[in-house]
Amino acid sequence: MLPLEAKEKIQSKDFLVKLEQLYVCGEQGAAKQAERITGAIGQFENIYGGNRDIAVFSAPGRTEIGGNHTDHQGGRVLAAGVDLDAIAVTARSANGKIRVKSHGFTEDALFSDDLQKKPEEEGKSISLLRGLCKGFSDRGYKIGGFDAYTTSDVLTGSGLSSSAAFEVLIGTALNSLFCRDELPPLAVAQLGQYAENEYFGKPSGLMDQASSAIGGFALIDFSDAENPRAEKIPFNFAGCGYCLCMIDTKGNHSDLTPDYAAIPAEMKKAASCFGKKILSQVDEAEFYSRIPAVRTAAGDRAVLRAIHFFSENARVLEEAAALRANDFESFKQLVIASGRSSFEYLQNTYSSSHPQEQGVPLALALCEHYLAPHGGAWRVHGGGFAGTVQAYVPKDIFPEFASRMESVFGKGSCRPLSIRPVGGIRIL
Repeated sequence: MLPLEAKEKIQSKDFLVKLEQLYVCGEQGAAKQAERITGAIGQFENIYGGNRDIAVFSAPGRTEIGGNHTDHQGGRVLAAGVDLDAIAVTARSANGKIRVKSHGFTEDALFSDDLQKKPEEEGKSISLLRGLCKGFSDRGYKIGGFDAYTTSDVLTGSGLSSSAAFEVLIGTALNSLFCRDELPPLAVAQLGQYAENEYFGKPSGLMDQASSAIGGFALIDFSDAENPRAEKIPFNFAGCGYCLCMIDTKGNHSDLTPDYAAIPAEMKKAASCFGKKILSQVDEAEFYSRIPAVRTAAGDRAVLRAIHFFSENARVLEEAAALRANDFESFKQLVIASGRSSFEYLQNTYSSSHPQEQGVPLALALCEHYLAPHGGAWRVHGGGFAGTVQAYVPKDIFPEFASRMESVFGKGSCRPLSIRPVGGIRIL
């Protein structure tokens, strides 16, 4: 489809309805998204030329609903795609060259037959492109040249995984442009994880990419690391009467690497007391029967973090069951229980090396104060320590709630989200 034709189609009534469904928004929101996509097409034309057969792709950011720090232990996670996304305008080229220009960044360029890892690219976006192409190539697909312009409203550091959205975006484009859409969403997610682990140099789990690729509410089981299982959980969040919002506590993430690293390290140390590598391989009853020995070998904090893992891993199934049964009241209570377990046992709401900086506990305390009387729910979100808090807020009190939270954490710190029904997708 040529850019002019694409711009005309974007303004059609049918396409605007499609955007309303994709972004879980009304007519005004769909019109804004149409304008955004049209603008991205214009940028592609300016950079790569207008007489091209283009395709447009989208991949959402994600939010962790349940399963705080369970994935790296082979546990379960409940996650969801959100209405913030990355989009790409793409066109194939015949010269074998891959060029990707992302808004606000310099262009990345490589050749489709040069896919070996390059140490000097580690930590840079070009490594993700090269790693993704290598992953598809290793699965027997011939990746050719293409040009792409991307833009994203999944802000870096938002706790919604902008990097996973980019990986799934490019992976979805490659799957469509060169692989006839043969790979299922979870396979695209695995190739994103491969690129991030092996080429970018970040040892992340699969949760972020999987939830972006699948969309909606997704229950993901990592007990088999090579073959994780994913199941979409049907639930109409838009009709439950609540806003899902992220509260950015604006904490300083520097010098927190030891805090993050200690969680999987201590959990694995507890598992090693049973001759296992990760906690999902340990029998829970045996763990509780041998706590004195685990205390001696691994320390009390490792014991508490293991306790969190076992309870949180089971709670994910309960949360999924509550959503399936359309029992939002029970779901909210499970969310609160998840947050309390993270606070008390996992201990990832602030760094013990920076005791004066406790933005996450403060946000949790304020959420409880403002939301408990109105039936809301709250929990720490993601890695923790200096990040974000997730809250379920009745829609009728959201403006007041947001104002109160932003008076403490700054303008724009309280962001409402919608649960997007689909993951990585070709939209045009």
